[in-house]
Amino acid sequence: MSLARRERHALADTMAAAGPTAPTLCGTWTVHDLAAHLVVRERRPDAAAGIVLSPLAGYLDAKQAEYARKSFPELLELVRTGPPWWSPLRPVDAFANLTEMFIHHEDVRRAEPGWEPRQLAARDEDRLWTALRAVARTAYRKSPVPVVLATPQGARITAHRGGGGEVVLTGPPSELLLHAFGRDEVRIVPTGAEADVNAVLATDRSV
Repeated sequence: MSLARRERHALADTMAAAGPTAPTLCGTWTVHDLAAHLVVRERRPDAAAGIVLSPLAGYLDAKQAEYARKSFPELLELVRTGPPWWSPLRPVDAFANLTEMFIHHEDVRRAEPGWEPRQLAARDEDRLWTALRAVARTAYRKSPVPVVLATPQGARITAHRGGGGEVVLTGPPSELLLHAFGRDEVRIVPTGAEADVNAVLATDRSV
């Protein structure tokens, strides 16, 4: 089973344990809201386009509100089932849904006090490192200083070049990927001049 599929099932289990009204790291969304978002993304490609196309944002909101009226158990089953056979995401689920499922799983986990990072298998961390390579430059494009992402084992990605002092963010690929996607509830070690580090940590990292 692919990592994306395993994270999908783990996300559904974590959502069920948290309950529909539990908070997430996705702004004001509850777990129920997040489940509706995931279902619309996979089952209403006409509306999901509003995620990246602002003229369709209102249509996306309307469809998400429509799905949010479904019962929580029904939404969880749709999340767990994944893209239907006709969805354009179905053939590329292992690739297209890897970051989506992993990050939203952590959005639910880390909204709870006392969270701790999971210990992932080395092969899973390697897969997330590959995913990080694909988004690193986009994520840190607004940084005012150079950014390097590094693992404790010495692997490195130059996420942003430019003038000023270099900032190195060190951590497991899973933690670095979460940071690249704008999450601050992570365990990474930043090094560099204090002002430069603060600037990088405050950078808009929307992908």
